[in-house]
Amino acid sequence: MIRFECDYTEGAHARIMKRLMDTNEEQTPGYGMDEHCERARAYIRKACQAENADVHFLVGGTQANTTIIASILRPHQGAVAASTGHIAVHETGAIEATGHKVLTLPSDDGKIKAEQVKELYDAHWNDVTHEHMVQPGLVYISHPTENGTTYSKSELEAISKVCRECGMPLVMDGARLGYGLTAKDSDLSLADIARLCDVFYIGGTKVGALMGEAVVIVNDALKKDFRYSIKQHGGMLAKGRLLGIQFETLFEDGLYYEISQHAVDMAMMIREAFAEQGFSFRYDSMTNQQFPILPNEALLKLSEKYSFSHWEKVDAENSAVRFCTSWATKKENVEMLIKDIKAL
Repeated sequence: MIRFECDYTEGAHARIMKRLMDTNEEQTPGYGMDEHCERARAYIRKACQAENADVHFLVGGTQANTTIIASILRPHQGAVAASTGHIAVHETGAIEATGHKVLTLPSDDGKIKAEQVKELYDAHWNDVTHEHMVQPGLVYISHPTENGTTYSKSELEAISKVCRECGMPLVMDGARLGYGLTAKDSDLSLADIARLCDVFYIGGTKVGALMGEAVVIVNDALKKDFRYSIKQHGGMLAKGRLLGIQFETLFEDGLYYEISQHAVDMAMMIREAFAEQGFSFRYDSMTNQQFPILPNEALLKLSEKYSFSHWEKVDAENSAVRFCTSWATKKENVEMLIKDIKAL
């Protein structure tokens, strides 16, 4: 079985594994205070063109989202997100478990608009009973989204402007950030994201690392005591260097972008094959996630050799599915899939 259902089916890039082995018997301080973490922080600050940013390393995306959001919000506040957003759908109520409601905005493609944020904010404060309702306290977005769509620079600038006018920090989930930055239609850079967001994280788990997310805090007001929040949420890894070494390897010479681009290139080959056969797509994604709409009988045929994710039923005869590539996807496997797509 050749797997295309997600982008974390493989372990880690060979250079990361080698670096972990090469440093295995080094003695270092714990809890992310070692020289590998410090070098990784320096590389990330340089890539973000944000020399004053705080950089923290956590193990996974849900842990990162929960820790970030809980550290920002007061007890009566909630997080604004798309109805399809990861914190609203696929985190088992992790945000709610910290005492904060997720305030959802309708979204079909996974993105939210600046106008929606402003309307929600105004609706809250213009209601004479607003103190009886959860107050919107921050805005959460993903880049790319759950549906593989990406924000343009102008869209992010508009959301950032509204957030700053309303005094709500803008938080970006970057679990697949590498695949968004290298997407064919992307005009965003890490420097743009650091300029426009208050907090974001750079995903490693889905982009070449064994595990790990690098949380970047740009807003000075949100930096204080963040390590307390990491510890309280069980995220302070005793052998913190295991995370630092991985991000050190990914960012010292551009490996992060290189392997992200590979995944996107493989996904574009798959996309082109489906398009050439006349199949349409549920979402217009230029990232490593592709969502073709296929007859159910074709899905049964493909599922004999390939694993992929069922996304949603379109009608009685057709379904949208997700084919997902990764940093480690083999070109020969993609070529085999393309051959079978053409035979449908």
